[in-house]
Amino acid sequence: MEKTDKIYVAGHRGLVGSAIVRSLQRSGYTNIIGRTHAELDLCEQADVRAFFEKERPDIVVLAAAKVGGINANNTAPAEFAYSNMQIQCNVINCCHEYKVKKLLFLGSTCIYPRMAPQPIPESALLTGPLEETNEAYAIAKISGLEMCKFYKRQYGDNFISCMPTNLYGPHDNYELQGSHVLPAMIRKFHDAKESGAPFVELWGTGSPLREFLYVDDMADACVFLLENYDGEEHVNIGTGKELTIKELAEKVKATVGYEGELKWNSDMPDGTPRKLTDVSKLHGLGFHHKVDLDEGLKLAYEWFKENRADARM
Repeated sequence: MEKTDKIYVAGHRGLVGSAIVRSLQRSGYTNIIGRTHAELDLCEQADVRAFFEKERPDIVVLAAAKVGGINANNTAPAEFAYSNMQIQCNVINCCHEYKVKKLLFLGSTCIYPRMAPQPIPESALLTGPLEETNEAYAIAKISGLEMCKFYKRQYGDNFISCMPTNLYGPHDNYELQGSHVLPAMIRKFHDAKESGAPFVELWGTGSPLREFLYVDDMADACVFLLENYDGEEHVNIGTGKELTIKELAEKVKATVGYEGELKWNSDMPDGTPRKLTDVSKLHGLGFHHKVDLDEGLKLAYEWFKENRADARM
C-alpha cells in the first residue's frame, strides 16, 4: 500500500468502518473515501458499478453489513441473508472488474460451528453445524469469505479476509432490539441508573463465555493486515481472552456505577455456549491488541455519555 492510495471504506460511519478510518488516518493515509447508505445503496448492483467506474479506488475495505444481536437475527433471517449477500457480491465483483489492488473483507467469528474447538482456529470453518440464532448472517458471511478465496484462486486478485471477535467502542449500536450484548448492557445500566430503576433484566443465564475486543484494536489489526498479509486463509482478530456474560455484566454495572439488582431471564436464549478465537496466527504475524477490557469499557461508556444524542439508539 502507498500512503497516496485511494482507499474506499464501505461502512465508514459504523462501529467497524469508522474505527478503520481512524486507524488509517493515524497511519498516514489521507486519501480515504466513503459513502453513506443514502448516497450509495450497496445492495443495488448498478449503483455500485457506477461508483467504482467514477471513483476507481486502489484499496477497498468491506466493513458494510447488516448486523444485529440475537433478537434481530432471529426475527429477520431472510433480510440478514439477502442484504449481506447482495452487498458482498456487488462489492467483491466490482473490486475484480475494476482491478482494485487489494480488498479486505471483514467477516465475524459467528461463522464458526456452534460446537467448534476452543479456542477456535481458522481451520474450524465449515467443520460443523452453525449456531441457529445467527445462522443466516453466518452463512452470508461465509459466502463472502469464500468468494474472496475463489477470486484469488481463479484470477489472482489480492483479496484477503479477517474474522474479528465481538467488538465494542465508539459509534456502536445501542438500539435495544437490534444491538449486541455489550452496548445493550451499557445502555440498560445507564438508563436504569438515570431513572433509579430497582433492577436490570438481562437475557439468558449469563453462563456463555465470550471474548471482547475494543474496536480501535481491531482497526489497527486490519491496517496491519492490509500492509503485511496477502494469504488466502482468513485471519482471526481477537484478544484470546474470555469471560462469562455474567462477569461482563458485573464489569459493565461497575463501570456505569449502577447499584440496583441484576436479574437474568433464563427463558430467553443464550446463543453459542463458548466462542473464543485462536489468535496465534495474528500474533505470529506480529500484531497484539493493546486495550484491555476494563480500560475499553471505560472508554466506551465515556463515548456513550458524550455522544448519546447522536448515537444509534
